[in-house]
Amino acid sequence: MAFSALSEVMLSSRAPLCCLAFDGGADVTWAAFKADVVAWAQWLNTQKARRWALCFEDSYHFAVGFMAAAHAGKQLILPGNCQPDALAELADQFDGLLHDRDDLAHMACACRLPGAKPMPVTDKPLTPLVAEQVLLTLFTSGSSGQPKAVGKSLGVVEAEISALEQQWGTILAGSRIVSTVSHQHIYGMLFRVFWPLCAGRPFSRQALDYPEQVMASASPATTLVTSPALLKRLGEGTDPAHESYGAIFSSGGPLPLAAARHSHALLGSLPLEVFGSTETGGIGYRQQHESDTPWQCFAPIEMALNAQHCLQIRSPFIDPTCWYQTDDQCELYDDRHFLLKGRADRVVKIEEKRISLVEVEQRLSQLCWVEEAAVLPLQQGERLTLGAVITLTAQGQRQLAESGKGPFWLQLRRALRGWIEPVGIPRRFRVVDDIPVNRQGKRLVATLAQLFEDSAEHRDLNEGKIPCE
Repeated sequence: MAFSALSEVMLSSRAPLCCLAFDGGADVTWAAFKADVVAWAQWLNTQKARRWALCFEDSYHFAVGFMAAAHAGKQLILPGNCQPDALAELADQFDGLLHDRDDLAHMACACRLPGAKPMPVTDKPLTPLVAEQVLLTLFTSGSSGQPKAVGKSLGVVEAEISALEQQWGTILAGSRIVSTVSHQHIYGMLFRVFWPLCAGRPFSRQALDYPEQVMASASPATTLVTSPALLKRLGEGTDPAHESYGAIFSSGGPLPLAAARHSHALLGSLPLEVFGSTETGGIGYRQQHESDTPWQCFAPIEMALNAQHCLQIRSPFIDPTCWYQTDDQCELYDDRHFLLKGRADRVVKIEEKRISLVEVEQRLSQLCWVEEAAVLPLQQGERLTLGAVITLTAQGQRQLAESGKGPFWLQLRRALRGWIEPVGIPRRFRVVDDIPVNRQGKRLVATLAQLFEDSAEHRDLNEGKIPCE
């Protein structure tokens, strides 16, 4: 099937009955997709609201909502966190909400996309989009503790999709796409939905939530879009998949060499790792054969280092006329290859989700029980979690005394769930009289970390079985 730019994909001449998306044994055809987009675009044209947020669990619904809003001339808003309380805090960023989630039906200006067509469809055809005029805003965790808005045009999204197809289109020919990552973030949006849509590759409507589902879905005609969070969970006792994946993509953070090799042994394909961010789009890629395998930047990208050895890039996925400064410390091998050395800011990646330590501290300090909080990442084997050192209000001290430590920690964690995604909620807590600081008032990170030395008294909470995402 011929590749189409995203701005022209709705006008492509594809067979009406070809499969666009699948869910178990049920396929959604190109004709059904086109009819849904036309119907919802016409309904959106009757709405005065200009900025529409998209919050979908089903990738097919997401594709319909995105393309319908784009063809209706709307500005698209993609919250990275669709937890109800976190979404409510972004309410001033959008005028309407398209969704397929039961927990969002109560929100003002919310419209549930699945179901009957919103209005009779007219014969007025869709016209090509002007890519630079279609604007979308993604939200990601910023170092300030507040969700950071990242604006893009459909033009830069198209440029990246085109580069992906040029790089890997041949090896993905005839493949179906399954994924463990969310389409609400740029990696899932591109690899799980829009790249397959442009290339005519069927994609799965639902995410694979558990390793068992990933193992069962393997086949040479299937490509897996996943993250280190999933691949690191494939334990040594896991039996190899009955068949091999045709290709595996991993993004969200560097994959440990042992996990890359173990994934190769279990799934039959050495993961293709992709490095980038919401702000930059894709920067580089690698297949990790050795621990010092460098990353190679995508063909259209130029790169350099600043005085602090942080990566600078000039990329058509951002703005081809300007250099963009990242917080990723690197070592350059040559003008096309680099080695990552870590991040220079206070945004960390846990289970491949960007978590602002500042935001977690702020959310804890908003609780009636907590006076002040200091949050830091804790490395436990190959797993990264968060620990929180807190001082308590008088109410918090009474609650701790009445309920005991274990139940009180659970109360703290439950109270954060309205704002923070599960992987960003601290798993370990310490109560102190004062947060330790130096003479300049800066927190003593080493002293804070010492508070989390393992002991029988302070073991992690058992969260049970946790989904892949």
